Amino acid sequence: MNYLDLLQKYLANLGVMVVKLHNLHWNVTGNRFMRIHTFTEELYNQAFEDFDEVAELLKTKEILPLSTLKEYLNEASIEEITARDFSGRESLEILKKDLEIMRQLGTDIRNQADEAGDFEVVALFEDYVAFFSKNIWFTQAMLG
Repeated sequence: MNYLDLLQKYLANLGVMVVKLHNLHWNVTGNRFMRIHTFTEELYNQAFEDFDEVAELLKTKEILPLSTLKEYLNEASIEEITARDFSGRESLEILKKDLEIMRQLGTDIRNQADEAGDFEVVALFEDYVAFFSKNIWFTQAMLG
């Protein structure tokens, strides 16, 4: 899959991730509730900004971005979860897995874009990868 196709997957993942982060945000329980509640809010706010930025990036490349929930669920590698109570630890483990998926996908997009000489995508995705790396570290620290 080329990096332009991977951009659609990344967009789909962000669409699923925004909803999933809200689910965790609303339904985390336990003694770390407030920290995880705040952390997931920070993540979904950033994911929503990135969601719009990636869709606009696709438009600049004259590619129609995926735009329906059905398309997102069909394309995404991040899986949705059913609403229920989630322990703090479980919430963080779910988050860590998704952050790692996004970091790897972002790295793949960045590297393929670099090979294609698409420096706009390279610059954007270097920031995305750094964001995910930092938040994986935060998540690991909270799990520790």
